Amino acid sequence: MACVWDCAVACEISTTVVLSLFWRRGASMTITITAFERSPDGGKGLARDTRVRWALEEVGQPYQVRLVSFRALKEPAHLALHPFGQIPTYEEGDLALFETGAIVFHIAERHAGLLPDDANARARAITWMFAALNTVEPPILELGTAKLLEGDRPWHAKRLPLVEDRIRGRLNQLSVRLGDADWLDGAFSAGDLLMVSVLLRLKASGILDEFPNLAAYLARGEARPAYKRAFDAQLAVSAGKN
Repeated sequence: MACVWDCAVACEISTTVVLSLFWRRGASMTITITAFERSPDGGKGLARDTRVRWALEEVGQPYQVRLVSFRALKEPAHLALHPFGQIPTYEEGDLALFETGAIVFHIAERHAGLLPDDANARARAITWMFAALNTVEPPILELGTAKLLEGDRPWHAKRLPLVEDRIRGRLNQLSVRLGDADWLDGAFSAGDLLMVSVLLRLKASGILDEFPNLAAYLARGEARPAYKRAFDAQLAVSAGKN
């Protein structure tokens, strides 16, 4: 009897372990993200759902997209998913996430392909994720605000060069660190995905052209098949094909 009991317990533990490992290694339910019904960028890949689409394409995970109008962003159903009324959101079973960085990090943690296996390299890749969003992106967003919302202010002409210089300062530091490498730290990672996504916002400004290695870095990111699929999917929405 003791042997039967021990075997039953062992089988139960073994099944639990196998199921746990299966879940941690990538088994997933249907993933649904939200995106603009009409993206303000007209399909240029700047809306933040593109970053999430790209991450999912890199790790080979299928997903569904629920398009949201500007009005729906402020309605209770969407605010329950994103308290600040923005996109994207991410739903998978009982899990609901908001904030692009958190979503990309979750995808990278759950599925192979965006974070290295080595613990130290993994930590460095995560560091670059934070650097992209917390250090490099803020002045770039400030430039967008200055151009789109402050053009009629009397101090606009004096403020704009100051913002541009702050961006150049960050880009110079990033350029020095990148050097002649293809990616920020060895192989392509979620850190590169977010950094390229951030730099994309500078394409139209011409500032990035002052840093040839960063312009080439951006081009390498855009050339990745997963990015192209993500970009085309967002563009199709703007073109009314989706």
